[in-house]
Amino acid sequence: MSDLAFFIPAALGTVAVLVRLPSLRRNARDPLLRAVVVFLLTATGVFYFGATSTIVNVNEITGVPNFAAPLLYSLLMACCGSGIILIINWRGGPPARIRRSTRWCAGTYAALAVAMYALFALGEAPVERLEDLDTYYANTPYIREMIVLYLVGHSAAAVIMASLCRRWLSDVSRELRAGLALLIAGYTSTLGFDVCKFAAVGARWAGTDWDVLSTEVARPFVTVSFCLILLGFGLPLAVQRFKGPWRDWTRYRRLGTLSRLLHGLTPTTAVVRMPLLSTVGVRRLHRESGIHDGLLTLNPYFDLTLRARALADALAHGASDDDAAADADAVMVVAAVDALRADPERHVIASSRELRTEPGEERDLVRISHALARILSGGPGGPAPEREHA
Repeated sequence: MSDLAFFIPAALGTVAVLVRLPSLRRNARDPLLRAVVVFLLTATGVFYFGATSTIVNVNEITGVPNFAAPLLYSLLMACCGSGIILIINWRGGPPARIRRSTRWCAGTYAALAVAMYALFALGEAPVERLEDLDTYYANTPYIREMIVLYLVGHSAAAVIMASLCRRWLSDVSRELRAGLALLIAGYTSTLGFDVCKFAAVGARWAGTDWDVLSTEVARPFVTVSFCLILLGFGLPLAVQRFKGPWRDWTRYRRLGTLSRLLHGLTPTTAVVRMPLLSTVGVRRLHRESGIHDGLLTLNPYFDLTLRARALADALAHGASDDDAAADADAVMVVAAVDALRADPERHVIASSRELRTEPGEERDLVRISHALARILSGGPGGPAPEREHA
């Protein structure tokens, strides 16, 4: 099998690690972030050291035939352990239970990794095997046990992680549920690798040659599983990263009609110019601030009687309480804007001694903006306002 099947996932893992490193530097004590980085590092190491060219280089550098085998198997155990720890920390729970589970998992897989080197040292594997060490030494004392031990550890980790993800699946929704489904598929694919390896080794024990299962059929399972697992971990993190800016942009856009209507009502000395490269979150806050300032300027012109009539009319036409309130607020705001423009000297503001209730303080500005859009485009009989989802 071409080394590209190993180096491509290794490259993806390296990119993922580099993306997470800045966050790790800022939050070095975050156990979940540490678990993510360790898992990505060990998984990347497995693919890098699993490539045939790397195996050759390791054996040449150490001068020990097949030394790349225990090195690769120990990295695999580290990857399995860090994957379980990642799921444990990701799911959360009582801190004491998380720490206890983490210690048990780390200790178990560290012991397995140490056992790999001990068994390799006790056994004899003088003939370098680059692709079929599992089956070639399937009947060699100690090397045989090393092979079985890494397969058992790898299979157990896949079963544990798939089980943890499956139990968690019913408690979550949306992007996290999709991520867990990808993880389950990835770890199930990992079991396909183990089944092929066990079958090939078992065939050698029975005196049969099924080496093709180990050398050809098993390897694609690894690449597929890694890509699914990487997507499973990455999808929720990516969605979470962009969800906030997307919500800000959506709210910013939906407030456009109300913002444009109130634009220019506030004295120019109170207007704050936005830098060209401001984030969408800052722009959303600036737009909301401008709307509140505009409503405060309009406050003396609010006609609460007009609002009450508009509210009753909207309810009479079958609007919901929230939509009716938004329609009534929109009608009052439009009337207040007209009244303010008809009073260029601001006599009403100068003589006002009463601050009327401002509709934007306790009501949904987005609904008011949509109601305004309907009114300005043809009247209250237009389509119902689009609701903003959390």
